[in-house]
Amino acid sequence: MGSRYGGLKQIDPVGPAGETIIDYSVYDALRAGFAKLVFVIRRDVEEPFREIVGRRFEKRLPVRYVFQELADLPPGFAPPANRAKPWGTTHAILAGQSVLEEPFAAINADDFYGAQSFRLLAEHFSAGSGDYAMAGFTLRRTLSEFGSVARGVCQVGPDGYLKSVVELTRIERDGAGAKNTDAAGRVTRLTGDEVVSMNFWGFTPAVFPALRSRFAAFLEQHGRDEKAECYIPSVISELLASGQARVKVPRTGDAWLGVTYREDRPRVMEGIRQLVARGQYPERLWG
Repeated sequence: MGSRYGGLKQIDPVGPAGETIIDYSVYDALRAGFAKLVFVIRRDVEEPFREIVGRRFEKRLPVRYVFQELADLPPGFAPPANRAKPWGTTHAILAGQSVLEEPFAAINADDFYGAQSFRLLAEHFSAGSGDYAMAGFTLRRTLSEFGSVARGVCQVGPDGYLKSVVELTRIERDGAGAKNTDAAGRVTRLTGDEVVSMNFWGFTPAVFPALRSRFAAFLEQHGRDEKAECYIPSVISELLASGQARVKVPRTGDAWLGVTYREDRPRVMEGIRQLVARGQYPERLWG
């Protein structure tokens, strides 16, 4: 919805031939071996989204559209009268259940993750693992110069598996490190070297029943809140604590680029220009 950005940032051009961040994600996914594309969108933007974004991919791979609707809730629940936004990333992934029958990656449409992230998750599932996966990024490489960001800060065991993830929603630079300020004004100092989730997850369809159960529990507690969101990192952390999930965390060395704020866009464009100059992407992505 781009509330901090001030527009539909997913369709703003950032590449040298007018490519969007979604173009780069689809390009990297295709060359890593992913074979189907599912867009989670609002029903009211379906027609312009298909025309502006979706149709250029439909000739390259199967494309499905699913809808994250505010009122699409488990039986017995209804949204509060003044709520405007859907219910967060767990709700978004659940929207794809009807069209996902194979292992899949779930990403943010406005984040540039880099080719290695897609390769790591594709390799994880190609090896036949039934465990989930999450591309791990280094916190200091994911911050904006122009305001706070939300990140899932992770604990990873020596075996490379996720132990816990805590969603911190107001992280900003602080000298050589970073800090998070919670809703009560409490400050948590961070080194900047922490492993963080950028919402690049790998799941199998076995995740859906667990997500439905946790989402219903979330609604029991927060369903009357006009702003509360059910974050996928928080749900996965609960599943880890109860022994219902194992999540491998391959670390990516790729640079993350994102447009949380409109002022971030020139930095993203320059970062992509440098990747093109180094030969990691063609000048015209679909040329």
